[in-house]
Amino acid sequence: MPYAVICRDKPGAIEIRKANRDAHLAYVGETGVVSLAGPFLDADGGMCGSLLILEVDSLQAAKDWAAGDPYAKAGLFESVSVEAWKKVVG
Repeated sequence: MPYAVICRDKPGAIEIRKANRDAHLAYVGETGVVSLAGPFLDADGGMCGSLLILEVDSLQAAKDWAAGDPYAKAGLFESVSVEAWKKVVG
């Protein structure tokens, strides 16, 4: 089942994002459950959060995945929401 992981960066945390980007992308690739992902952008085009769509068996599995993300472990996020999601278009 798909789950959306919606993350908002802490203000001024772009250096945390940059320092952990390679580890985050490796985690995304190694876990094999991300079907769609990308950053949110602020008014100036800077990265300020993340949206990921996961294909996992349960809400708990999605929450566990989100907690294991190197970005989360590094303290990048001000907030993280994990929601069941239904693809309708695309």
